[in-house]
Amino acid sequence: MIRALWTAATGMEAQQINMDVIANNLANVNSVGFKKSRADFQDVLYQTIKVAGTDAAGGAEQPTTIQVGLGSRVAAIQKVFSTGDIQQTGNSLDLAIEGAGFFQVRMPDGELAYTRAGAFKKDGTGRLVTSNGYPLEPEIVIPENATSIAIGRYGTVEVLLDGQSEPTQVGTITLTRFANPAGLMAQGSNLYTETPTTGAPVTGNPGEEGFGSLAQGYLEGSNVSIMEEMVNMIAGQRAYEINSKAIKTADEMLQMTNNLV
Repeated sequence: MIRALWTAATGMEAQQINMDVIANNLANVNSVGFKKSRADFQDVLYQTIKVAGTDAAGGAEQPTTIQVGLGSRVAAIQKVFSTGDIQQTGNSLDLAIEGAGFFQVRMPDGELAYTRAGAFKKDGTGRLVTSNGYPLEPEIVIPENATSIAIGRYGTVEVLLDGQSEPTQVGTITLTRFANPAGLMAQGSNLYTETPTTGAPVTGNPGEEGFGSLAQGYLEGSNVSIMEEMVNMIAGQRAYEINSKAIKTADEMLQMTNNLV
């Protein structure tokens, strides 16, 4: 009976982590470029009481293995990189990726990070930077006397300078993709860094094979579905509740045993 107590406790712990994941998804429903997470569960060790094929009573052979499971655990918390809703903003520095790929930015420590959040700004030197001030890589610098900015679907950045009638190209925005984006490490601020499981980063121009194109004046919203998360929350709550009920039932059975003494 003690085994049932510990088994149900593992189920409660797993559902608690599941609820934490769901809560984080819902908290970021309005975060630009946010990618939801999903908890994956698996069973844990089994206690083998009898193995199939062993001798049974009367010289017969045990037809099946007798095993008792010892609960569940969270095997992984995986980022789901499906595309979020594309929202029009009209801001010339807002960019959405229509398809696969990440923007590449340079962190303060010199390391590269990757993001789908295209809400870019200009810093004091005219560089395109993220909301935290991290510059795009390679750098795109907008001249101070630029009167308009045009970013093409294939990454070309052109500006119209004051007093000129023809646009001037100041750079090209590139994208990066990975063989296994689910292996990226979330760093917060909608940034990800590569890990040994992502595969080597592949950089290319938007619109090339394997890369999405850019949409100026648009942002990619979170891919969190409120209705889906609410359903998952209810299912997780009920699973937590039934595991707590199993613990209560096991405790009552132990109490009955004690009363027999």
